[in-house]
Amino acid sequence: MNRQVRRVGLFLTVMFVALFAMASSIQVLRTQSLYQDPRNVRAAYETYKTQRGSILVGEQEVVTSDPINDQYRFLRNYDSVLYSSVVGYFSIFSGSSGIERSMNSLLSGQSSAQFFEQINALLDGTPVTGAAIELSLDADIQKAAWDALGARKGAVVAMDPATGRIIAMVSKPGFDANLLAGHSSQATTSAYRELLDDPDSPLVNRAIGGDLYHPGSVFKIVVAAAALESGRYSTGTTFENLDRYRLPGTTTYINNSNNSTCGDGALVTLETALIRSCNIPFAILAVDLGQDRIRAQAELMGFGDELAIPLTVTPSIYPQDMELPQVALSGFGQFDVRTTPLQIAMSTAAIANQGVLMKPQLIDQVVASNLNVLSQPQPQVFSSPMSRETAALLTRMMVDSVEFGAASNAGISSIAVAGKTGTAENGTDEPYTLWFTGFAPAESPEIVVTVVVEDGGGIGQNGTGNQVAAPIAKAVMQAVLNK
Repeated sequence: MNRQVRRVGLFLTVMFVALFAMASSIQVLRTQSLYQDPRNVRAAYETYKTQRGSILVGEQEVVTSDPINDQYRFLRNYDSVLYSSVVGYFSIFSGSSGIERSMNSLLSGQSSAQFFEQINALLDGTPVTGAAIELSLDADIQKAAWDALGARKGAVVAMDPATGRIIAMVSKPGFDANLLAGHSSQATTSAYRELLDDPDSPLVNRAIGGDLYHPGSVFKIVVAAAALESGRYSTGTTFENLDRYRLPGTTTYINNSNNSTCGDGALVTLETALIRSCNIPFAILAVDLGQDRIRAQAELMGFGDELAIPLTVTPSIYPQDMELPQVALSGFGQFDVRTTPLQIAMSTAAIANQGVLMKPQLIDQVVASNLNVLSQPQPQVFSSPMSRETAALLTRMMVDSVEFGAASNAGISSIAVAGKTGTAENGTDEPYTLWFTGFAPAESPEIVVTVVVEDGGGIGQNGTGNQVAAPIAKAVMQAVLNK
């Protein structure tokens, strides 16, 4: 009998320890993640008891919570669709996205950083007020990017290469978050379903996620960096100057965009190939360089990393285990190379910042309702993907690409602009994806701008990155340089 009692006692003890461990995990270790889970309706209702913190761009409140005479007490108001891709939405019925989601615990006053405010509120019998989030975005640059992109689908990212601060992030089409913030279940649910069903996916922030893009020729800056960093190549390294190139082991041929050679002569240098954005030399280079070297360079620049800025960024992809024909295609950003505009901006920023890549960041500071600064992110080095010498060589080639090469439409009078265009193919009859990435002034960069335009900019396969994307980037760079 005693043995059976001991067994039962031991079993109950084990069960108690397991229950205690699970409860501790939920109450301590997983509190924050469970609270931020958009499926947690109870947490969402709880947040309506407090006045949610504002979101600011500069000194302007672009998102506020205003008192209202209903059971929810406060109504979330969004000032402009210019910021919809970044701030997201907060809805009692449809969850949240963007900054509203990633910074929810601070905005709702439930963060552990607001402990003393929570204690004071408990003693006073009044709910704590959420903290204010000050974004790194610049209102003038954001509007310039929004206006320049116009009615096209795509995205613009602008950042300070020296600090990593993101000063503009636009994704189009956008959406009106006020349609989702209302307190009518029927109206907000209907609006949410309509946005979800929209084939243009307005709820997706194209700058950092969604269906990743083929980068096309903007990926050549990564391949060129890998070549120069390997020590086996220089800007003067030559390749056979062909008007078409047969992919290794296949009967398939590829061409340069002009369906001709890359300039005159039997040989073409790496420098000329980048300036003119020729596909064949980069396909040959990729096969000779090898996918492992290119992948290593891409990963140093952020490919494959799960970034939080604090928005979650979808990792960009340089494929594994490719055959030689696929490696050749990857040399000019085709096959299954996929990326976000932010990733291309990061790769460009590493060149602009003399080989040092700073971690991108959207938050300047978080301020409590009592004006105490709860958080003030400082610039952080993400990686050092290339030497200062390699960055200088790439800068010079990108400047030449703007001055007399494939990126001429990004040129600004009296300013040296470094740039690279891309015109990515998506299928036999599919419109191209159009790119530009660059920085200015080239000798002392103040801004990096990356632009992507979907659906060929509305002109199918007749548009190019230089024709459509470069002028958009030029307008954004001018807005910064004219401030």
